[in-house]
This record gives sequence, structure tokens and C-alpha cells, in this order.
Amino acid sequence: MKLINIGFGNLVSAERVVAIVSPDSAPIKRMVQETRERGMLIDATYGRKTASIFIMDSDHVVLSALPPEKFGARSQTEKEEEQ
Repeated sequence: MKLINIGFGNLVSAERVVAIVSPDSAPIKRMVQETRERGMLIDATYGRKTASIFIMDSDHVVLSALPPEKFGARSQTEKEEEQ
């Protein structure tokens, strides 16, 4: 099982991630609010500003303080190491 470090010692399963998005758009903000109301939001920002949002296949949404670009670079590095 591959894990993605989302900051501050928190990990999520790479196989369960559907998308990693930026929190800037209105539809994403609405999705976060609706997820919070349903009790499916996981806030892993430790009080810092949300920089990326993980949408999981379990209908959970995970907030991270690390920018989405960090995760793209990490996955590219991991793919190169596998080859």
C-alpha cells in the first residue's frame, strides 16, 4: 500500500485518492462545506491555511496545508524510482 505524506506526519492511502485540488474555486468551497456538514471532512492543516484538498473514493474530503504542486512532484519522483 502506497501512502502520501500530506504534512505534519499525516498520511493518506494513494490508492484511495480520486483527486487533489486547489481550494480556490467556489464549487470546491461548497463541496468542503457540504462535506463538513455531513461529518466526512478531515482537517489535517493544524490550523494553517488550506492549500490542497484531497477527494477520496470513500466520499471523505481531506484538507492539507501543503500545496498540490508538492504532491505532483512527489508522484513523478516515485514513478521514476519504480522504473
